Amino acid sequence: MKDNHKAVQKTFSASAEKYVNSALHAKGKDLQALAGTIDLTGNETVLDIATGGGHVSNALAPLAKEVIAMDVTVEMLQSAEAFIRGNGHENVRFAEGDAESLPYVDEAFDGAACRIAAHHFSRPDVFLRETFRVLKSGGSFFLLDNTAPEADVFDTFYNKVEKLRDPSHVRAWKKSEWIAKIEKAGFTVEHMQRFRKTFDFQDWCERLDVDADTRRMLQQLLAEAPPSIQQKFNIRYEDDGHVRTFDGESILLEACK
Repeated sequence: MKDNHKAVQKTFSASAEKYVNSALHAKGKDLQALAGTIDLTGNETVLDIATGGGHVSNALAPLAKEVIAMDVTVEMLQSAEAFIRGNGHENVRFAEGDAESLPYVDEAFDGAACRIAAHHFSRPDVFLRETFRVLKSGGSFFLLDNTAPEADVFDTFYNKVEKLRDPSHVRAWKKSEWIAKIEKAGFTVEHMQRFRKTFDFQDWCERLDVDADTRRMLQQLLAEAPPSIQQKFNIRYEDDGHVRTFDGESILLEACK
């Protein structure tokens, strides 16, 4: 567990600014859906778990009384704070913390969200139990993350590619797996929405400064994949034969305590 925390910190301490500025993270349809779905009156305190570039906290700040932006990587928090303060939000507090051991008392928050981060968690069940613990009764939890397809062959391929690109990647879970885990933690699933997510190969690699050898391996894996995988992930190519884009998916899942 600690080794993976170190891998996450190593990966994202060097890439914090790129994630703040990433169009996929800053302008994703899932983020817009979250802001439109979450029911806030302006009196709530909300926890943003593994805030990353701070996009969730930035979106929720105008809607809540207070947002706590928490992350395990200090450099991410610093970049997120500069981004959010630059947008004029003063009701966001920043805290270093681990998603699998939340540094808060029971029932401290009216709502919680975690976006594009849970695939880095080595113990997602513990993360969910911790989130359940710190939420007030009746509070809502929103999970937004990349997911793997339900068919095992596509699941295996997607996670292999992601792990090669990012050693801190643990697993993108299937939609069915997240529903089971969330309900096992005590939540009731209220709503789920799926989004197609198109990855630009160059941006996808550059965001983490992927080295040239690994990029070549990723190109080879995608380009030499069987037709069923080519079709499933809608792999598209430049005129020179290099991979240009491919499709994945993400979800917004709302659950209630």
